[in-house]
Amino acid sequence: MLPTTSRSRSSSSSSRANPMFLQYFRRIVKWQQMDIEYTFWQMLHLCTSPKVVYQHTKYHKQTKNQWARDDPAFVVICSLLLAVATIAYCVAYDHSVSHALFVVFSVLLLHFFTIGATVATCCWFLTNSYLREETPNSHVVEQRVEWLYAFDVHCNSFFPMFVLLYVVHYFLSPLLITHGFISALLSNLLLMVGASYYHYLNFLGYDVLPFLERTTFFLYPIGIVIVLSPILILSGFNPSRYFMNIYFSRIL
Repeated sequence: MLPTTSRSRSSSSSSRANPMFLQYFRRIVKWQQMDIEYTFWQMLHLCTSPKVVYQHTKYHKQTKNQWARDDPAFVVICSLLLAVATIAYCVAYDHSVSHALFVVFSVLLLHFFTIGATVATCCWFLTNSYLREETPNSHVVEQRVEWLYAFDVHCNSFFPMFVLLYVVHYFLSPLLITHGFISALLSNLLLMVGASYYHYLNFLGYDVLPFLERTTFFLYPIGIVIVLSPILILSGFNPSRYFMNIYFSRIL
């Protein structure tokens, strides 16, 4: 009977996951089913009081019986904002329409989706393999981190970093891409704050899950960022010039 129970649990969990993904992708093309107002509320509070957002995640679990969002509005709006910001950079630093289209699509596909899916997969594997609490007995329902929730955590963490490293950086870019110590200092400080806040929100996203332990592991990268930043500043490395040169080398 035990193997039968195990197979039924795994099959039921996979059957729940498949409709969740299907419903999620189906709603991407249906704006009327997206909660746009709530999405902008989340984006605002992720920059000001992120713990409030993850408190609402608990309510979502109680009402929807899943940790992941079933509304793709956050991903869609974040992608649109990222595309608009990238277009603004292309207008300021590029004069080729074909190259501008290449930059927009590469930023969306690489910076947001590919890197995001990779980070989400790594965190999903890490949490489920090493950070879950052991169930005290066989009668307790085993809980696992949903992959879609791990991607939600990445998207939540990415948005404030987007505001700093794309929007604020855009207005400061005439200063940040110049040669000199001040520009390198400001560029590294902006990168340090953005990366540290990303990992802090990543920690909050997994710390809210009651079946995970040792989630402070997700705070460790902040220490690495803080240690590396003075080294990069003293070496004269300017991350703004480096990353801008990747896409706009002819201008810079």
